[in-house]
Amino acid sequence: MTSPTPREIILDLFSQAPDSFLSGGRLSTELGVSRTAVWKHISSLREAGYEIEAVPSRGYRLLQSPDTLRPEAIQAGLNCSRVASQVRCFDQTDSTNLQACRLGDAGEAEGLVVVADQQSAGKGRMGRQWISPPGVNLYASILLRPSIPPFDAPQLTFLSAVAVCRAIRHCTDLQATVKWPNDILLNGAKVAGLLNEMSSETDRVNYVVLGVGVNLNMTADLFPADLRYPATSLVLELGKPVSRLAFTRELLRQVDTLYQDFLANGHEPVMAAWSELCDLTGKSVSVDCNSQIIQGTMVGLNEDGALLVRTAAGKIENIYAGDVRPV
Repeated sequence: MTSPTPREIILDLFSQAPDSFLSGGRLSTELGVSRTAVWKHISSLREAGYEIEAVPSRGYRLLQSPDTLRPEAIQAGLNCSRVASQVRCFDQTDSTNLQACRLGDAGEAEGLVVVADQQSAGKGRMGRQWISPPGVNLYASILLRPSIPPFDAPQLTFLSAVAVCRAIRHCTDLQATVKWPNDILLNGAKVAGLLNEMSSETDRVNYVVLGVGVNLNMTADLFPADLRYPATSLVLELGKPVSRLAFTRELLRQVDTLYQDFLANGHEPVMAAWSELCDLTGKSVSVDCNSQIIQGTMVGLNEDGALLVRTAAGKIENIYAGDVRPV
Protein backbone atom coordinates (compact mmCIF):
# COMPACT_ATOMS: atom_id res chain seq x y z
CA MET A 1 0.00 0.00 0.00
CA THR A 2 1.35 3.42 -0.93
CA SER A 3 1.93 6.04 1.79
CA PRO A 4 -0.84 8.64 2.14
CA THR A 5 -0.19 12.09 0.72
CA PRO A 6 -0.36 15.20 2.94
CA ARG A 7 -3.77 16.05 1.47
CA GLU A 8 -5.04 12.55 2.26
CA ILE A 9 -3.76 12.83 5.84
CA ILE A 10 -5.45 16.21 6.33
CA LEU A 11 -8.78 14.95 4.97
CA ASP A 12 -8.50 11.82 7.10
CA LEU A 13 -8.01 13.97 10.20
CA PHE A 14 -10.99 16.13 9.26
CA SER A 15 -13.11 12.96 8.82
CA GLN A 16 -12.15 11.82 12.33
CA ALA A 17 -13.26 15.12 13.86
CA PRO A 18 -16.20 16.43 11.83
CA ASP A 19 -17.24 20.02 12.58
CA SER A 20 -14.18 20.43 14.85
CA PHE A 21 -11.13 22.61 14.48
CA LEU A 22 -7.69 21.09 13.92
CA SER A 23 -4.87 23.25 15.16
CA GLY A 24 -2.02 24.21 12.93
CA GLY A 25 0.34 22.70 15.49
CA ARG A 26 -1.35 19.32 15.34
CA LEU A 27 -1.40 19.30 11.55
CA SER A 28 2.26 20.30 11.53
CA THR A 29 3.10 17.39 13.84
CA GLU A 30 0.95 14.85 11.97
CA LEU A 31 2.45 15.81 8.61
CA GLY A 32 5.98 16.36 9.88
CA VAL A 33 6.19 19.72 8.14
CA SER A 34 6.23 23.41 9.06
CA ARG A 35 3.08 25.46 9.63
CA THR A 36 3.86 27.31 6.42
CA ALA A 37 3.79 23.99 4.56
CA VAL A 38 0.49 23.14 6.27
CA TRP A 39 -0.97 26.38 4.96
CA LYS A 40 0.15 25.48 1.44
CA HIS A 41 -1.57 22.08 1.67
CA ILE A 42 -4.75 23.74 2.99
CA SER A 43 -4.61 26.19 0.07
CA SER A 44 -4.23 23.27 -2.34
CA LEU A 45 -7.36 21.65 -0.92
CA ARG A 46 -9.27 24.91 -1.25
CA GLU A 47 -8.24 25.14 -4.89
CA ALA A 48 -9.65 21.62 -5.33
CA GLY A 49 -13.04 22.84 -4.07
CA TYR A 50 -12.89 22.13 -0.33
CA GLU A 51 -14.35 24.89 1.84
CA ILE A 52 -12.03 25.17 4.83
CA GLU A 53 -12.40 27.77 7.56
CA ALA A 54 -9.29 29.19 9.25
CA VAL A 55 -9.63 30.86 12.68
CA PRO A 56 -6.65 32.31 14.57
CA SER A 57 -5.79 30.37 17.73
CA ARG A 58 -8.26 27.62 16.81
CA GLY A 59 -6.98 26.21 13.52
CA TYR A 60 -8.80 24.81 10.52
CA ARG A 61 -12.28 23.34 10.09
CA LEU A 62 -13.73 21.59 7.04
CA LEU A 63 -17.08 23.15 6.17
CA GLN A 64 -17.91 21.45 2.89
CA SER A 65 -16.39 18.96 0.45
CA PRO A 66 -16.90 19.06 -3.31
CA ASP A 67 -18.80 16.16 -4.89
CA THR A 68 -15.80 15.22 -6.97
CA LEU A 69 -14.09 11.87 -7.08
CA ARG A 70 -10.46 12.32 -6.12
CA PRO A 71 -8.14 9.76 -4.48
CA GLU A 72 -7.58 11.68 -1.26
CA ALA A 73 -11.32 12.21 -0.73
CA ILE A 74 -12.21 8.58 -1.48
CA GLN A 75 -9.49 7.12 0.74
CA ALA A 76 -9.70 9.49 3.74
CA GLY A 77 -10.75 7.41 6.75
CA LEU A 78 -12.01 4.55 4.55
CA ASN A 79 -10.27 1.84 6.60
CA CYS A 80 -10.69 -0.99 4.10
CA SER A 81 -8.57 -4.12 4.55
CA ARG A 82 -7.90 -4.91 0.88
CA VAL A 83 -9.94 -2.66 -1.41
CA ALA A 84 -8.78 0.89 -2.22
CA SER A 85 -5.15 0.30 -1.27
CA GLN A 86 -4.58 2.63 -4.21
CA VAL A 87 -7.08 4.81 -6.06
CA ARG A 88 -6.60 6.37 -9.48
CA CYS A 89 -9.11 8.91 -10.75
CA PHE A 90 -9.48 10.11 -14.33
CA ASP A 91 -11.45 13.08 -15.55
CA GLN A 92 -12.01 11.04 -18.70
CA THR A 93 -10.87 7.65 -19.93
CA ASP A 94 -11.90 5.08 -22.49
CA SER A 95 -13.07 2.56 -19.88
CA THR A 96 -12.22 2.01 -16.24
CA ASN A 97 -12.18 -1.74 -16.89
CA LEU A 98 -9.67 -1.31 -19.69
CA GLN A 99 -7.51 0.87 -17.46
CA ALA A 100 -7.68 -1.61 -14.59
CA CYS A 101 -6.82 -4.53 -16.89
CA ARG A 102 -3.83 -2.63 -18.27
CA LEU A 103 -2.65 -1.91 -14.75
CA GLY A 104 -3.29 -5.51 -13.73
CA ASP A 105 -1.15 -6.73 -16.62
CA ALA A 106 1.55 -4.28 -15.49
CA GLY A 107 1.62 -5.87 -12.04
CA GLU A 108 -0.35 -3.42 -9.91
CA ALA A 109 -1.25 -4.79 -6.48
CA GLU A 110 -4.62 -6.09 -5.35
CA GLY A 111 -7.07 -3.46 -4.18
CA LEU A 112 -6.40 -0.87 -6.88
CA VAL A 113 -9.53 1.15 -7.71
CA VAL A 114 -9.90 3.02 -11.00
CA VAL A 115 -12.59 5.72 -11.15
CA ALA A 116 -13.55 8.00 -14.03
CA ASP A 117 -15.78 11.05 -14.21
CA GLN A 118 -16.56 10.19 -17.82
CA GLN A 119 -15.95 7.24 -20.17
CA SER A 120 -15.65 7.49 -23.95
CA ALA A 121 -15.88 3.72 -24.48
CA GLY A 122 -17.77 2.41 -21.49
CA LYS A 123 -18.96 -1.11 -22.07
CA GLY A 124 -21.48 -3.51 -20.67
CA ARG A 125 -22.00 -7.21 -21.00
CA MET A 126 -21.81 -8.81 -24.48
CA GLY A 127 -19.98 -5.76 -25.86
CA ARG A 128 -22.87 -3.36 -25.38
CA GLN A 129 -22.18 0.33 -24.88
CA TRP A 130 -22.52 1.78 -21.38
CA ILE A 131 -23.59 5.42 -21.63
CA SER A 132 -21.19 7.41 -19.45
CA PRO A 133 -21.92 11.17 -19.27
CA PRO A 134 -19.68 13.31 -17.05
CA GLY A 135 -20.37 14.53 -13.54
CA VAL A 136 -23.43 12.46 -12.67
CA ASN A 137 -22.66 8.76 -12.18
CA LEU A 138 -20.13 6.31 -10.82
CA TYR A 139 -17.86 4.40 -13.18
CA ALA A 140 -15.38 2.30 -11.22
CA SER A 141 -13.27 -0.85 -11.52
CA ILE A 142 -11.60 -2.80 -8.72
CA LEU A 143 -8.54 -4.99 -9.24
CA LEU A 144 -8.44 -8.17 -7.14
CA ARG A 145 -5.98 -11.06 -7.09
CA PRO A 146 -7.78 -13.90 -5.26
CA SER A 147 -6.03 -17.25 -4.86
CA ILE A 148 -8.89 -19.21 -6.41
CA PRO A 149 -9.28 -21.45 -9.47
CA PRO A 150 -10.67 -19.71 -12.56
CA PHE A 151 -14.01 -21.53 -12.41
CA ASP A 152 -14.75 -19.84 -9.06
CA ALA A 153 -14.15 -16.31 -10.38
CA PRO A 154 -17.72 -15.77 -11.72
CA GLN A 155 -18.91 -15.84 -8.12
CA LEU A 156 -17.36 -12.39 -7.72
CA THR A 157 -20.03 -10.99 -10.03
CA PHE A 158 -22.62 -11.88 -7.41
CA LEU A 159 -20.40 -10.28 -4.76
CA SER A 160 -20.40 -7.04 -6.77
CA ALA A 161 -24.18 -7.14 -7.10
CA VAL A 162 -24.74 -7.57 -3.37
CA ALA A 163 -22.29 -4.75 -2.62
CA VAL A 164 -24.11 -2.34 -4.94
CA CYS A 165 -27.51 -3.19 -3.47
CA ARG A 166 -26.23 -2.72 0.06
CA ALA A 167 -24.59 0.60 -0.83
CA ILE A 168 -27.85 1.82 -2.37
CA ARG A 169 -29.77 0.80 0.75
CA HIS A 170 -27.23 2.45 3.07
CA CYS A 171 -27.15 5.74 1.15
CA THR A 172 -30.81 6.06 0.17
CA ASP A 173 -32.98 3.49 2.01
CA LEU A 174 -34.10 2.27 -1.42
CA GLN A 175 -34.36 -1.51 -1.74
CA ALA A 176 -32.70 -2.59 -4.99
CA THR A 177 -33.10 -6.07 -6.44
CA VAL A 178 -30.80 -8.17 -8.61
CA LYS A 179 -31.47 -9.65 -12.03
CA TRP A 180 -29.27 -12.49 -13.24
CA PRO A 181 -26.52 -12.27 -14.23
CA ASN A 182 -25.36 -8.70 -13.58
CA ASP A 183 -28.11 -6.08 -13.38
CA ILE A 184 -29.35 -4.06 -10.41
CA LEU A 185 -32.96 -2.87 -10.53
CA LEU A 186 -35.15 -0.32 -8.78
CA ASN A 187 -38.87 -0.66 -9.40
CA GLY A 188 -38.14 -2.91 -12.37
CA ALA A 189 -35.77 -0.45 -14.11
CA LYS A 190 -32.01 -0.88 -14.40
CA VAL A 191 -30.02 1.41 -12.10
CA ALA A 192 -26.63 -0.33 -12.26
CA GLY A 193 -24.69 -2.87 -14.27
CA LEU A 194 -21.65 -5.01 -13.61
CA LEU A 195 -18.91 -6.23 -15.91
CA ASN A 196 -16.27 -8.46 -14.37
CA GLU A 197 -13.26 -9.51 -16.41
CA MET A 198 -10.49 -11.98 -15.65
CA SER A 199 -6.92 -12.80 -16.59
CA SER A 200 -6.06 -16.40 -15.77
CA GLU A 201 -4.02 -19.47 -16.52
CA THR A 202 -5.27 -23.04 -16.55
CA ASP A 203 -5.26 -23.48 -12.79
CA ARG A 204 -4.95 -20.00 -11.32
CA VAL A 205 -6.37 -16.50 -11.52
CA ASN A 206 -3.92 -13.72 -12.30
CA TYR A 207 -6.45 -11.03 -11.52
CA VAL A 208 -10.13 -10.20 -11.65
CA VAL A 209 -11.48 -6.73 -12.44
CA LEU A 210 -14.86 -5.87 -10.91
CA GLY A 211 -16.45 -3.24 -13.14
CA VAL A 212 -19.34 -1.24 -11.69
CA GLY A 213 -21.51 1.41 -13.32
CA VAL A 214 -24.22 3.05 -11.19
CA ASN A 215 -26.66 5.70 -12.39
CA LEU A 216 -26.59 8.14 -9.51
CA ASN A 217 -27.66 11.64 -10.60
CA MET A 218 -28.48 10.95 -14.25
CA THR A 219 -31.63 12.80 -15.33
CA ALA A 220 -34.16 11.44 -17.81
CA ASP A 221 -32.91 13.60 -20.69
CA LEU A 222 -29.46 12.00 -20.47
CA PHE A 223 -30.72 8.49 -21.21
CA PRO A 224 -30.64 7.49 -24.90
CA ALA A 225 -33.97 6.83 -26.56
CA ASP A 226 -32.96 3.39 -27.88
CA LEU A 227 -32.31 1.61 -24.57
CA ARG A 228 -33.09 -2.13 -24.68
CA TYR A 229 -34.70 -2.07 -21.24
CA PRO A 230 -36.12 0.62 -18.91
CA ALA A 231 -33.44 2.49 -16.96
CA THR A 232 -33.48 4.76 -13.94
CA SER A 233 -31.15 6.52 -11.52
CA LEU A 234 -31.06 7.20 -7.81
CA VAL A 235 -31.96 10.85 -8.30
CA LEU A 236 -35.03 9.88 -10.35
CA GLU A 237 -36.15 7.44 -7.67
CA LEU A 238 -35.41 9.73 -4.72
CA GLY A 239 -36.25 13.12 -6.18
CA LYS A 240 -32.97 14.56 -4.87
CA PRO A 241 -29.27 14.18 -5.75
CA VAL A 242 -27.01 11.60 -4.15
CA SER A 243 -23.43 12.37 -3.13
CA ARG A 244 -21.19 10.56 -5.59
CA LEU A 245 -18.34 10.63 -3.10
CA ALA A 246 -20.39 9.19 -0.23
CA PHE A 247 -21.81 6.47 -2.47
CA THR A 248 -18.39 5.52 -3.84
CA ARG A 249 -16.91 5.24 -0.37
CA GLU A 250 -19.80 3.10 0.88
CA LEU A 251 -19.61 0.81 -2.16
CA LEU A 252 -15.90 0.21 -1.59
CA ARG A 253 -16.55 -0.60 2.07
CA GLN A 254 -19.22 -3.11 1.08
CA VAL A 255 -17.00 -4.77 -1.53
CA ASP A 256 -14.15 -4.98 0.97
CA THR A 257 -16.34 -6.60 3.64
CA LEU A 258 -17.87 -9.11 1.23
CA TYR A 259 -14.51 -9.94 -0.32
CA GLN A 260 -13.02 -10.67 3.08
CA ASP A 261 -15.96 -12.98 3.79
CA PHE A 262 -15.57 -14.64 0.38
CA LEU A 263 -11.89 -15.39 0.98
CA ALA A 264 -12.56 -16.73 4.47
CA ASN A 265 -15.79 -18.66 3.94
CA GLY A 266 -16.16 -19.34 0.22
CA HIS A 267 -18.97 -18.34 -2.10
CA GLU A 268 -21.96 -19.71 -0.15
CA PRO A 269 -22.60 -16.57 1.98
CA VAL A 270 -22.40 -14.37 -1.11
CA MET A 271 -24.77 -16.58 -3.09
CA ALA A 272 -27.21 -16.67 -0.19
CA ALA A 273 -27.16 -12.87 0.05
CA TRP A 274 -27.67 -12.56 -3.72
CA SER A 275 -30.62 -14.96 -3.64
CA GLU A 276 -32.32 -12.87 -0.95
CA LEU A 277 -32.13 -9.87 -3.30
CA CYS A 278 -33.56 -11.70 -6.32
CA ASP A 279 -37.34 -11.45 -6.68
CA LEU A 280 -37.68 -13.76 -9.72
CA THR A 281 -37.12 -17.07 -7.95
CA GLY A 282 -40.23 -19.20 -8.34
CA LYS A 283 -41.63 -16.96 -11.08
CA SER A 284 -42.11 -17.47 -14.81
CA VAL A 285 -39.23 -16.16 -16.91
CA SER A 286 -38.09 -16.01 -20.50
CA VAL A 287 -34.35 -16.23 -21.21
CA ASP A 288 -32.96 -15.01 -24.54
CA CYS A 289 -29.87 -17.13 -25.20
CA ASN A 290 -29.35 -15.66 -28.71
CA SER A 291 -29.75 -18.99 -30.50
CA GLN A 292 -32.91 -19.90 -28.58
CA ILE A 293 -35.50 -18.67 -26.12
CA ILE A 294 -35.96 -20.75 -22.97
CA GLN A 295 -39.12 -20.29 -20.95
CA GLY A 296 -40.04 -21.74 -17.61
CA THR A 297 -39.83 -21.14 -13.87
CA MET A 298 -36.67 -19.79 -12.30
CA VAL A 299 -35.68 -22.16 -9.52
CA GLY A 300 -32.39 -20.59 -8.49
CA LEU A 301 -28.69 -20.86 -9.31
CA ASN A 302 -26.27 -23.77 -9.36
CA GLU A 303 -22.86 -23.68 -7.67
CA ASP A 304 -21.28 -22.24 -10.82
CA GLY A 305 -23.69 -19.31 -10.84
CA ALA A 306 -25.67 -20.64 -13.79
CA LEU A 307 -29.38 -19.82 -13.92
CA LEU A 308 -31.64 -22.81 -13.29
CA VAL A 309 -34.94 -22.79 -15.19
CA ARG A 310 -37.55 -25.56 -15.03
CA THR A 311 -39.32 -25.84 -18.39
CA ALA A 312 -42.94 -26.85 -18.89
CA ALA A 313 -41.69 -30.37 -19.63
CA GLY A 314 -40.08 -30.53 -16.19
CA LYS A 315 -36.48 -30.37 -17.42
CA ILE A 316 -34.02 -28.22 -15.49
CA GLU A 317 -31.97 -26.05 -17.87
CA ASN A 318 -28.56 -24.73 -16.76
CA ILE A 319 -28.11 -21.34 -18.46
CA TYR A 320 -24.68 -19.70 -18.43
CA ALA A 321 -25.36 -16.70 -20.67
CA GLY A 322 -28.50 -14.86 -21.67
CA ASP A 323 -30.99 -12.10 -20.88
CA VAL A 324 -33.71 -13.08 -18.42
CA ARG A 325 -37.08 -11.31 -18.19
CA PRO A 326 -40.24 -12.00 -16.22
CA VAL A 327 -43.27 -13.16 -18.21
